[in-house]
Amino acid sequence: MMKGKKIVLGITGSIAAYKAAVLTRGLIKKGAEVQIVITPAGKEFITPITLSALTSKPVISEFFSQRDGTWHSHVDLGLWADAMVIAPATASTIGKMAHGIADNMLVTTYLSMKAPVFIAPAMDLDMFAHPSTQHNLDILRSYGNHIIEPAAGELASHLVGKGRMEEPEKIIEVLERFFAGKEDLKGRKVMITAGPTYEKIDPVRFIGNYSSGKMGYALAEVCAGRGAEVTLVSGPVSLQVHHPNIHRINVESAEEMYQAATAAYADADAGILCAAVADFTPECTADHKIKREKEDLVLRLKPTHDIAAALGKSKRENQRLVGFALETNDEVAHAQDKLARKNLDFIVLNSLNDKGAGFRCDTNKITIIDRQNASTYPLKSKKEVAEDIIDKLVTLL
Repeated sequence: MMKGKKIVLGITGSIAAYKAAVLTRGLIKKGAEVQIVITPAGKEFITPITLSALTSKPVISEFFSQRDGTWHSHVDLGLWADAMVIAPATASTIGKMAHGIADNMLVTTYLSMKAPVFIAPAMDLDMFAHPSTQHNLDILRSYGNHIIEPAAGELASHLVGKGRMEEPEKIIEVLERFFAGKEDLKGRKVMITAGPTYEKIDPVRFIGNYSSGKMGYALAEVCAGRGAEVTLVSGPVSLQVHHPNIHRINVESAEEMYQAATAAYADADAGILCAAVADFTPECTADHKIKREKEDLVLRLKPTHDIAAALGKSKRENQRLVGFALETNDEVAHAQDKLARKNLDFIVLNSLNDKGAGFRCDTNKITIIDRQNASTYPLKSKKEVAEDIIDKLVTLL
């Protein structure tokens, strides 16, 4: 899984820097090619000559390698790597990364990185628990970075292990799972709905909602990145797709989304219903702009097609169907009811009571509910949340 992978390993000024040598040796033993970038403070804890001996490559620390004008290209490193790992990552470096303070080669390389970034924090508990550190970590999560932290012991306080750098073998396991997971949907077809629907009142007005489409688009990119052929049925949003395996179908109304989703699901292995679809639409749509001619306006609404119920009814034994529930009260009970009524394999619950979750956010906080269990996840970037959802889906395919 790691054979031939190109890893940029960033090392910062923490006492845990000695673990970087063990991590480097482990990555190379797995067949990876490692290029180390170290901060000036990092060199106070571990010598570049030790690291260079392990990688058979010069360790990069400064922008300029010699006094003859030659320099290290952070852009080239960003294009070269399959992943960047920053271990240990101090509170100072985490803050610089979160706010784009590119005053050393490591942070500059991070800002140029095109590959996924994995960050293993290392600091004392008080520094780790400080609101500014937690805020910076939340920022990095929202950018799509992967934060690697030790799990607390089952019988211990939830604070045990927090701030301590994860062990090198565990970091390698995370990377192996990441690279292995990239192809676990190869040959599969996945239909995803995303964004809002607009229900026309007249040529200039509509009934809509606040959905940005970010969660659905993150799911589409993750599925495509893991080998699936994705059909993305998208309501009106300003987002763009990037992966060539995504076929986007643009729709506007709930009826258009129903028609496109049912057609695409017929040939799919799985469907993920992430769109915020209108439950009602105007009975009549005016063909001209409605003028203010009196003090009130009465709109009669009729129900739209229930896409989840329709697909749940047509679902074959070898198909899977995932729904979403956005709730404001009695969240779990309402989600479980929807799971059963619409014949879903599992449902992803969002609560508008959770800060940083719901519409327009770059982060999300979810609970995945199936017929037996409910698993709650912490606040993460929508990219990380998408990975969690697809991890669950893969177990069912």
